[in-house]
Amino acid sequence: MARSELGFDLTPPSQEKLRLLAEKLDPEARRILLDHGTEPPFCGKFDEYEAEGIYTCALCALPLFSSRAKFHSGSGWPSFYQGVAEGHIRYLRDASHGMVRTEIRCGRCDSHLGHVFEDGPRPTGLRYCLNSVAMDFVPEGQALADPLERDDPSWIG
Repeated sequence: MARSELGFDLTPPSQEKLRLLAEKLDPEARRILLDHGTEPPFCGKFDEYEAEGIYTCALCALPLFSSRAKFHSGSGWPSFYQGVAEGHIRYLRDASHGMVRTEIRCGRCDSHLGHVFEDGPRPTGLRYCLNSVAMDFVPEGQALADPLERDDPSWIG
């Protein structure tokens, strides 16, 4: 079992757990997370969201970004300049749509999150551009539960 610096298991879920997790998704979330779609700009619930806390993967609940790394990029999608921990985000070359970009996926369940660009603010110079539907939010002060640590799949849904 591979653990991140935050103590989260980064082992990919079994096909059965992925199937159970995917069953809870609405059609738009399935289109984005599983089929690598993109939501239209300026419509996502987290684009202008201001609360303090942690943004997690909408499929497997792995922590991805802190609100402290969020900034207003003007792109129409929630933007962050860094992730919460190494290994929580996976990077892939994306040559679709007539351009070369870097796709970002969840480091555990491999769901599509968005893309990262090299035009962000200091200290990293990166702009992680996320689909709101690809994330859930855990308010500051609330425990980050890792539901995949449970052996009983009945919690899903």
